[in-house]
Amino acid sequence: MSILKGGARPATEPSTHRLSTADHGHKIIDTDQAPPHVLIIVQNLPVPLDRRVWLECQALINRGYRVSVICPKGPGDPSRQCIDGVNIYKYKPAPDAEGLLGFAREFSYSWVRTALLSLQVWNASPFDIIQACNPPDTYWLLARMWRHRGVKFVFDQHDLNPELFLSRFGDHDVGLSSAELTGLLWLERRTYRTADRVISTNQSYKAIALMRGRRRAGHVTVVRSGPDTQQMRPIYPEHPRPIDGIELAYLGIMGPQDGVDQAIRVIDVLVHQRGRTNIHATLMGFGDALNDLKALSTKLGLDDHITFTGRVDRDAIAEHLSAADIGLCPDLKTPLNDISTMNKTMEYMAYGLPSVSYDLVETQVSGADTVQYVPSGDVEAFATAVERLIDNPALRVELGRKARARVSSELDWRPQAEAYVSVFDELSGFSQPGPALSASDLGGRTDPQGRRYVDLDDHQEFESYLQHRRAAQ
Repeated sequence: MSILKGGARPATEPSTHRLSTADHGHKIIDTDQAPPHVLIIVQNLPVPLDRRVWLECQALINRGYRVSVICPKGPGDPSRQCIDGVNIYKYKPAPDAEGLLGFAREFSYSWVRTALLSLQVWNASPFDIIQACNPPDTYWLLARMWRHRGVKFVFDQHDLNPELFLSRFGDHDVGLSSAELTGLLWLERRTYRTADRVISTNQSYKAIALMRGRRRAGHVTVVRSGPDTQQMRPIYPEHPRPIDGIELAYLGIMGPQDGVDQAIRVIDVLVHQRGRTNIHATLMGFGDALNDLKALSTKLGLDDHITFTGRVDRDAIAEHLSAADIGLCPDLKTPLNDISTMNKTMEYMAYGLPSVSYDLVETQVSGADTVQYVPSGDVEAFATAVERLIDNPALRVELGRKARARVSSELDWRPQAEAYVSVFDELSGFSQPGPALSASDLGGRTDPQGRRYVDLDDHQEFESYLQHRRAAQ
């Protein structure tokens, strides 16, 4: 508990909201007091780059909460930022980890830096609720240390770390690997048990929270990571693309479990075995495997056909996904991937982009009949599905139209934002009317960079865009 010494509430800071109970049993907010303050902790990505976390921040802000975030720095990031009312505290990320000791050092370093920053946040403005986003499953201990101050804990489970371990290293019953898996399960149990509420990204994760975490159904809320489709929508790309070329796109993390090497091997089959020399792929993202993936591209003689962008912002994502013909979802069927919601699938859909994916359970829930599925690990079948889309522009248009319609009507972030904020309303007793996500100005014809939006309400224009995916010449 020594980390919290000196963390007393400042005398100049207004106390958090007070609750009283009327005769009819409902909680009444004392509106003269400050609204609840939520501290969000995320370790694997900086904010606002982490799209899900940033949407969560916006939802809370729009419903009257105060929000602070602790996260690692991205390249060129300052230590403190205030963006759209969200106070962001950032620390220098740990060096890339290798092996068990490396990961232990990374987690320990990040935990200590986060704990120290939590003191800074508290001294600036005491918080009422901590939300920790995993991986890793280590911030339950910090939540317990703040519990004596009356701080509640929400666990926003982005990944299943035991399944992530099995996906990367396999199922070993003996020795060190068994001990590591046992340790991950222990950390997960502690997180589940410490949490006042659990947020799951899909029904598969919720089932594990109920069974393995032994949580009550009423304390686990599904909040899917759908995009804000009023913001994430096609533009006419600024940069011209070859009229006779085919553009493929991948967007996501590039770790050993993400299958990006599968995408490169698919491109190798298409270019070198099937003569599709007009193909170019833009692979957006970063991760532990990025350098190995670049080396594989060079080894296979694909450097003229593949561009690695590294880290990309929302403007670059809009440009590349609006210009692409086909999205790639190469995640192999593993214990983690099979039951995880892939953001890339829904982001492709938001841009009306048809895609090919291995047949993962939760990807099929997201994509339904708007995605082409092939057996996991079958590179030849994946290449054939891509070829089918290359040779059938009408099918690309049909799937792109259906994908945009589905993500807008079934997977959009807006109803998810309401479910998300309801968790904090229930915990805090605070409630403010109004939407959890502000309406976008859909009447605007251009985005902030001056690129023209595709008019999705003009059937003829949208169909033409889906066929050509370029600005009118």
